Amino acid sequence: MTAPPPNQPADEASLRRMVRLDPETPGPVTALALLLVRKGALEEAEPFARAAVRLSPDNPTAHNLMGVILTESRQPQAGEQHYRRVLELVERPNATLLASLAWNLKSQGRMEESRTLYQQAFDLDPRLFTTLFGWAQMEAADRRFDRADELLDAAEVVAPGHPGIALQRAALLGRHGDYEKALSLLAELEARSGAGLEPGLRLDLLNERGRMLDRLGRHPEAFRTFAEAKQVMRAMTGQTYGADAAQAQARRLARVFTQGRVAALPRAEVRNDVAQPIFITGFPRSGTTMIEQTLSAHPRISAGDELPIIGEIVETAQSLAGLPQPYPEGLSDLSGPDGVRKLNLLRDAYLSRAAELGATRPGADRFTDKMPLNETHLGLISLIFPTAPVIHLIRHPLDVVLSTFANHMTHGFHCADDLVSTARHYLLTLQVVAHYRRQTPLNYLAVRYEDVIDDQEARVREILAFVGVDYDPRCLAFHENPRYARTASHAQVGEKLYDRSRYRWRGYRDQLAPVIPMLEPAIRLLGYEVD
Repeated sequence: MTAPPPNQPADEASLRRMVRLDPETPGPVTALALLLVRKGALEEAEPFARAAVRLSPDNPTAHNLMGVILTESRQPQAGEQHYRRVLELVERPNATLLASLAWNLKSQGRMEESRTLYQQAFDLDPRLFTTLFGWAQMEAADRRFDRADELLDAAEVVAPGHPGIALQRAALLGRHGDYEKALSLLAELEARSGAGLEPGLRLDLLNERGRMLDRLGRHPEAFRTFAEAKQVMRAMTGQTYGADAAQAQARRLARVFTQGRVAALPRAEVRNDVAQPIFITGFPRSGTTMIEQTLSAHPRISAGDELPIIGEIVETAQSLAGLPQPYPEGLSDLSGPDGVRKLNLLRDAYLSRAAELGATRPGADRFTDKMPLNETHLGLISLIFPTAPVIHLIRHPLDVVLSTFANHMTHGFHCADDLVSTARHYLLTLQVVAHYRRQTPLNYLAVRYEDVIDDQEARVREILAFVGVDYDPRCLAFHENPRYARTASHAQVGEKLYDRSRYRWRGYRDQLAPVIPMLEPAIRLLGYEVD
């Protein structure tokens, strides 16, 4: 399914020159996209892969590249479409393609479909490492740990000493709480591999080690490990925090969404014939996944997970609604007599896309959307879904910033690039939300993470009443919810409610010293303390 790779790393410069001189020839464009994917530079590869699809729409390699990029960029539904297109274009699917699609479906939480495809890939080629290793990770995500171990044993036979196997075994040990043994395994891997460990695996190793050290209370070591992981990530991707772009976006939104302008705008009409969204907002690592798992345990609420739709509407609002300017400035045109119709178009685009992405299910008249940082566009949400519940998760700012820094994330203009940029973007997001709350009518409920930990039933009753559904005790046992949460905290949401993450920052007080003065005003404003 893939074209032969360029022979030498130096070919990148040559390919770039060829594409620059002739961007309409599909061969060099596809080859450059492939080279960048193999480097792990997915964000840089995406425009070239898209161009390859445009230039050669019947080329399975181009669609396969888009499948890889979108799946690994947390857009698995879009990636699936490209993999399905490859299946249409090839005469006979091979095991690698089936395993890639299986991984994509795993990323969507469609475990049984994924399992079936992995079995088909295995039947075609029982010694393909990609199948065995991906299948093991899928079974681990589905909490079938014994089966995951069996598949890792089979992968070890095919590829003895493969570093990914040791990493996955360490992760499984961590799921069982055997952190010391996991760390020993990671240390053995590092000693064996030395500088030969490729950057992506090096990043995974550091992230796993940091998590284990954190669980053992070895906080200075954990923080140094997380910081090293950030260095590796920056070197791999070349991405750093887009501070100027983030500030510019906030200024534009503040100019458009003022009380006077918002009052002059109409609202989309409310539809009663399809399921309606519940927006669960909050900075990454603030508890949004826990609340989504809680709500989706209710029979009337399905889990949409991290739906990319609001971001898509932001990008396409001008063409979708025929606005004279891009979003957000173009929204001013909606004050005219055709404003309701145009907002209805945006509303329907959202609802149609949500159904396409599998956010709805039979019997549920509501679905969740917990895309991180959707709160940046609460003004738009209030126009196209004026009655939709907006649940805003709030957690101690130092816990949020620490946990975001300790995970690999690209949300928020790559704000998780380092500790200071994480804190800066957190503060900017708080300012944007505060602006919306002053200037825009919202159906808004703030929920403190710590309050849910302290009195789960009372807070769950409050949230369900706000959403407009009856209390259901199943919502208290969110850890029994069988769905796979596509998030960095997917392992934690399979556990009963715990409080070990509450005020976790205290173990990292010295390491957080650079951002405590920055965050202290927000800490006080939200009712927390630096004790």
